[in-house]
Amino acid sequence: MPAVSSRLVDEHGPLADAGDFAKKPGSHFSCTAAASYYIFAMSTVVDRSSMPASLARMPLVAHARFGIGDVVRHRQYGFRGVVFDVDPVFANSEEWYESIPEQVRPAREQPYYHLFAENDEGSYIAYVSQQNLVAETGLAEPVDHPAIDQLFRRAADGSYHLRGQRWH
Repeated sequence: MPAVSSRLVDEHGPLADAGDFAKKPGSHFSCTAAASYYIFAMSTVVDRSSMPASLARMPLVAHARFGIGDVVRHRQYGFRGVVFDVDPVFANSEEWYESIPEQVRPAREQPYYHLFAENDEGSYIAYVSQQNLVAETGLAEPVDHPAIDQLFRRAADGSYHLRGQRWH
């Protein structure tokens, strides 16, 4: 694969070094910034025709509406969860994707979120397209999932922040 620059650049000059994102505790971009940088770099520096087919299908820019630690709710099914990872485009198995009824199957070319989720029946891990999520407002109740306390601390305002020892 061709090498890409380690700096983000726009028409006004350098924006940031790719490594800067992982070094900023408190920034909610940590995990997603590397993916966003990769898509940005691959779409602007490298000829897409020379990429593997899976990368060439990626959108030029993926705009994630939600970040790590955000609390979201599924538009149709109502379950809620805390975002713990973001894929810039669909990155699950073909079998999983095909199991979704065609009339409600979301597009692949959008961010997909990994959630520590809960519903009336219990807690689980969910993988949800951006189009099916809305921001949860009025965080009266914490999300009830056993893995949350391992990765996040809950602030007094109800928001979730990554624990410092999880940064790499």
